[in-house]
Amino acid sequence: MPRRGLAMPSRARWLFLGLFLLLVLLLFAYLLECTPPADLTVALPGLAAGDGYGKEHYQGLLQEQEERHLSRAASLKRQIAQLKQELQEMGERLKLLQERKEPPPGVPGLSEAKDQEPGDLLEYLHSQIDKAEVSAGARFPSEYAVVPFESFTSSKVYQLETGLTRHPEEKPVRKDRRDELVEAVEAALDIINNPDEEDDGADDADDAPLQRQTYSDLHFTEGLYRTERDKGTLYELFFAKEDSSSFRHVTLFRPFGPLMKVRSTAVETAGVVINVIVPLAGRVETFMQFLLNFREVCVQQDRRVHLTVVYFGQEGLQEVKASLAKLSSEESFSNYTLLPVDEEFSRGRGLDIGAHAWTRGDVLMFFCDVDIHFTLDFLNTCRLHASPNKRVFYPVVFSLYNPAIVYGNLEQPPPVDLQLNHKKEAGFWRDFGFGMTCQYRSDFLNIGGFDLDVKGWGVEDVHLYRKYLRSDLIVTRTPVAGLFHLWHEKRCADELTPEQYSMCIQSKAMNEASHSHLGMLVFQEEIKAHLRKQAFKTRSKPEG
Repeated sequence: MPRRGLAMPSRARWLFLGLFLLLVLLLFAYLLECTPPADLTVALPGLAAGDGYGKEHYQGLLQEQEERHLSRAASLKRQIAQLKQELQEMGERLKLLQERKEPPPGVPGLSEAKDQEPGDLLEYLHSQIDKAEVSAGARFPSEYAVVPFESFTSSKVYQLETGLTRHPEEKPVRKDRRDELVEAVEAALDIINNPDEEDDGADDADDAPLQRQTYSDLHFTEGLYRTERDKGTLYELFFAKEDSSSFRHVTLFRPFGPLMKVRSTAVETAGVVINVIVPLAGRVETFMQFLLNFREVCVQQDRRVHLTVVYFGQEGLQEVKASLAKLSSEESFSNYTLLPVDEEFSRGRGLDIGAHAWTRGDVLMFFCDVDIHFTLDFLNTCRLHASPNKRVFYPVVFSLYNPAIVYGNLEQPPPVDLQLNHKKEAGFWRDFGFGMTCQYRSDFLNIGGFDLDVKGWGVEDVHLYRKYLRSDLIVTRTPVAGLFHLWHEKRCADELTPEQYSMCIQSKAMNEASHSHLGMLVFQEEIKAHLRKQAFKTRSKPEG
């Protein structure tokens, strides 16, 4: 870390003094070099001795010496001009550093930075934190301007920008990437195990000194990181003991220099209930599959989840009601609400009804679809990355391809649980989808909810997402390992608007298979022709 005692203004004063003395020396040298001798006999001793040289000879010597003086004077003038320019540029840089000291209106700076001198290097590094989206949300012109996070565990990195050589899920093979993440985890552990007085939870650690330094890399549960190219890298790291609902959350920032602690707080998730809201119309068999996943994860393991099903229409309603009653009787589970709606299906309308139906104060909501499969870890991720009046969470779902194509070489696709892997051939990060989100009911209501004039598929999610981007709330966008979109055949209705229809077709095309599998389907006849030729050649070979 930079030493706080090295203040930029004092160094600047010494630099100005040194440059001034250098300028004086150069001017003095210039005067000595350019002043002509007062006595020609001193400069030209041969003239007094009567050495026989003519007048023209000495005039030539004088002219040559004068030219050398003029050349030297021109060189000194250029150096003086260059020094003046450097002084001016240095003054502008110092002025810029002083201006950066003042934080933007409404953005709190770090308290220790306020007492430092304007040009302090540490002050400048802290100003990078103020400019980055760390303590408050930034306003963006569109959904494409957000810098998404990438998530990681102790062994894997989950990334959006895969290209041709990187994979949706991979081990951090590159040494610089691996060392970077290991350093961040180690720095966070040092902060947790050696807390400052200002850290949230430090007093608790002081009350139990024997349990103070008990966190290790085995307690690291998950992390997020993203790099803003003009500011630095932000790290959000979470730690927890086994079978504990209490987490430690450490935020670090690397302003293209040493890691700097932003905060270290305790996050308690034991009392955080998630209201899973599912809008539904028909698709009863898919809902049965959803209930199997919900029963295993939410009812049998987490037990801090409420299910709200908003059902449109009458067809299939009794089957859905019966399946929920069966779940309730078999698992002694009563934390669910079924809201029948006799209207045309609208996803935004259904989620809005589900949000308003909750009457027990504020609650964390997970807007979910019936073809989503999630894990127990995802529920904790949902709790960790949403905070009322501060942060909303927009996870990127891993969308599975058509299993009939992916597993076409098998007699039948494997069970769903065996299809859940992050491979290029199995699926893709659905980074153009904004439907799955964790946010508090109070934030949803304050932002104005969905645009209820939108009917059908897709656009209402983007509209809500854009509202948050243009607010002061922080939007966390990252791929999540425990959230999958199961493949289903998609139909794009003729009633959709041109924009909705285009989005639906795009989703349908990307949802079917990987680039390589689609290529095999496109060139299927060519491949068959090649195999026939090879078989014919084999049969035509004379037996030896």
